Amino acid sequence: MVNQTETQDRPTPRAYPGWLVAGTWVVATLMVALMGFALFRYFSGQSLFTPFQTTRADVETTTASTLPDFQPTQAVEAVGRAANPDTVLPAGSRDAVVEYTVASGDSLFGIAEQYEIEPETIMYANYSTLNDNPHTISIGVNLKIPPVDGVLYQWQAGDTLDKVAASYNATAEDILMYPGNGLDITNPVIEPGTSIMIPNGWRTLKPFVVAVTAGDNAGVTAQIAGPGSCTPTDGFYGTFSFAWPAPYVGVVSGNDYWDGHKAIDAQCFQGDGIFASDSGVVIYAGAISGGYGNLVAIDHRNEYLTLYAHLSAINVACGQSVSQGQVIGACGSSGNSTGPHLHFEVRRNGGFINPWHVLQ
Repeated sequence: MVNQTETQDRPTPRAYPGWLVAGTWVVATLMVALMGFALFRYFSGQSLFTPFQTTRADVETTTASTLPDFQPTQAVEAVGRAANPDTVLPAGSRDAVVEYTVASGDSLFGIAEQYEIEPETIMYANYSTLNDNPHTISIGVNLKIPPVDGVLYQWQAGDTLDKVAASYNATAEDILMYPGNGLDITNPVIEPGTSIMIPNGWRTLKPFVVAVTAGDNAGVTAQIAGPGSCTPTDGFYGTFSFAWPAPYVGVVSGNDYWDGHKAIDAQCFQGDGIFASDSGVVIYAGAISGGYGNLVAIDHRNEYLTLYAHLSAINVACGQSVSQGQVIGACGSSGNSTGPHLHFEVRRNGGFINPWHVLQ
């Protein structure tokens, strides 16, 4: 049984106007329709706003530009790049032996530097011409110039790779793998008379220098055989200080000091004065064999000896004492020489000293 009092306390539902209810339904229906339309456009891959886009009549439409017709006969303004089948190799990359004719002013050292090889390599390749003596080069002589450092060897009947390689401190593989030899490494057949290169091979050079021997008289430690020799019993002593013996201090013209040339070729011009590097006594003054030409040798009487070669004139006499810096001769090109220079040697107790180690 419903309590009469509770029934009377309930609020009466609010009544909405009919037009509001109808409008609400219309809005809801439009929203559902719009959502359906949007989903249809989306799933069909079309933009929702395409139906609402307008086209402006005043916007001009553009057309694609066209390229000019290709005319292959028309001249082209450009730098031509013709193919060159010949590769330009850098210096030192050749694999063939070349021949060089010695010219005025040449030295073995300078020729070797020009071809980027060691001077010993030229000596090895030209033993029959030079006989291991760098002074035997002269103007007009033809020299073989190997492509790389090592020994240029002419194959003999009965030779073997191992035997030849061992003779020049190399291995058979060095000879086989050098491309310039063109050998078949699986069957290396070398005909007698064929010239092959032994890369980095070497041998001991034959010494070819003026021989200095101990003297017999007291106070003199050395003597040289030849027409200009003498054995003085006394004379000035050296100071152990060596001055540059030519006018152009520190300048080398031709050969520097190396295994085949135990001296330096100091630059000077014909007739320039040549000076005693240190005080001492002259033990040789005159011409001598071996390519030295006119020679002056000074014994400094302190275990040191200096030699001055290729002179054009000699200003001292054998047995004469000289002071450091005194003029002893004139620059020239006597003996085996391709141009004026001073061949200057320093020896101590019979052994060669690199002049650069003692010159002041």
